[in-house]
Amino acid sequence: MNHEELKALDRQYVMQTYGRFDVDIDHGKGATLWNNAGEKYIDFTAGIGVCSVGYGNESWQAAIREQAAKLGHISNLFYSEPYIKLAQRLCRRTGMSNVFFANGGGEANEGMIKLARKYSFDRYGKGRGTILTLINSFHGRTITTLAATGQEEFHNYFFPFTEGFRYAEPNLEAVLAAAGEDVCAVMVELIQGEGGVLPLNREFVHSLAGLCRERDWLLLVDEVQTGVGRTGKLFAFQQYGILPDVASFAKGIAGGLPMSGVMANEKCRDVLTPGTHATTFGGNPVCAAAALAVQDILDDGFLAAVEEKGDYLRRAILGLNLPCLGEIRGMGLMLGVGVKAPYSNRTLAARLIEHHLLVLTAGDALRLLPPLVITKEEMDEGVAIMKRALEGIQP
Repeated sequence: MNHEELKALDRQYVMQTYGRFDVDIDHGKGATLWNNAGEKYIDFTAGIGVCSVGYGNESWQAAIREQAAKLGHISNLFYSEPYIKLAQRLCRRTGMSNVFFANGGGEANEGMIKLARKYSFDRYGKGRGTILTLINSFHGRTITTLAATGQEEFHNYFFPFTEGFRYAEPNLEAVLAAAGEDVCAVMVELIQGEGGVLPLNREFVHSLAGLCRERDWLLLVDEVQTGVGRTGKLFAFQQYGILPDVASFAKGIAGGLPMSGVMANEKCRDVLTPGTHATTFGGNPVCAAAALAVQDILDDGFLAAVEEKGDYLRRAILGLNLPCLGEIRGMGLMLGVGVKAPYSNRTLAARLIEHHLLVLTAGDALRLLPPLVITKEEMDEGVAIMKRALEGIQP
């Protein structure tokens, strides 16, 4: 099927909810992709941070094949080995206490919100269910996680939204000003991905953790985009030197299969009890087997290399000295490249994609989330495309 045939069928049979770039993708290897016509692309997106171990990874494929042949699904009414081994691995590598498995980031954040409100209800009763989130945050596409998102552009169309959220600028004074007797938790992304790849100040994060302990608020960390090695540690909270009460994860956990979850610390391990939360496909054996393969790949040496790759890519882009590009922010292989006025990040992204470098946008920046297995040669090729595509571009 050629490109135009794909587009025509998409328009006819698929809800038009995505502003797709005019590109089709057929297959890939590592951080390189090819379309149906056999044209090559360098990928700095990883499927929006999902394909953590790249495309065509053989150990990941083998784990999926073996588990699919053995058991595809059984439900959470029965025990199965893959999800138990994965939960054990995650807890041992993070210091968290236990895990609830789900399917996508919004669902994981919903679970985290439910846990926080039940923790407070169990101890204080009704009237203490408000969760503070930060301006520029993004927590998902469900009605509740849209309500939790601190970006006004997402607060439209779907009224009424779920109650019980207030927003604050990412500083302690603003959080204190938004606080009240009705607060049970604060939910943060340590690097605000959709907001523009904006890392939180380390001192603020530590002060916020202290405030949460003092007031018995839960500290909820949304690691949907920052987790699973993206920043050079397994989770970004390890970069910041904190242990949250609850953390969500998704995207790269199963390397391309739909999986997410919620990790709780020892204080919160028994909050969710039988009947209080569930999901049909959570902990699916095939997804869990894929996630175990990802964990095998993301050992400490691999994670150290992610930090080195991020530094290398950052320096290479800065070395281009392109007048349309500004500061580079982020950690590891989660980078935001500022775009200088009067240039537009969407115009630059479209130009790069036309030249066969896949990138994302976020806030006012270009957002780069390449597969964690990306090679120096692939990064060099991507940066070379960036130079050819953007050198001399007019706003």
